[in-house]
Amino acid sequence: MPLDKNKWSQPVSPPPPLFLGKKERDLVKQVNDELIERIIGQQIIYYPISVENTNFHPLYGEAIEKSFLAPVRVSALVTWEGYDTTISNLGIDKRNSILIKFHRRRLKEDLDLYVREGDFVLYGNDFFEILTLDYPKQIFGHGFTTGLQTVFETAAKCVKAREGTFDAT
Repeated sequence: MPLDKNKWSQPVSPPPPLFLGKKERDLVKQVNDELIERIIGQQIIYYPISVENTNFHPLYGEAIEKSFLAPVRVSALVTWEGYDTTISNLGIDKRNSILIKFHRRRLKEDLDLYVREGDFVLYGNDFFEILTLDYPKQIFGHGFTTGLQTVFETAAKCVKAREGTFDAT
């Protein structure tokens, strides 16, 4: 038996990533779209900030009065987080909060919508302001090191907007 057959040689190109091709990502998107929109998702109305029409402070980047684009109906997973009670010299303050989990590719590719802090959503009869964003779930355990295409969830922590903070008209 010749020794040449047992000798290992390095392949010319590396193999494709295991279970993370375009077909697999498209399948995950299709299944998530159907589950969220037809079975377990809730409807919210999303009010995105108009970056072009809002006057931001040049130093702090904040806007006292915001301009909004047309509202968009979005299917998402909403978790009620209950009331957060704070006590100060002015008295007791209770604010309820929700966690909204958006399907990232559905928003970006199909609705051309980008979730941002400071945007408002209508859930039920109440308006909520998005305070923080997180990207907790990746496809097949791959994170930002392999690119943003593997992140498929955007989680938005929202608190109920105070009366007079947001006017939908």
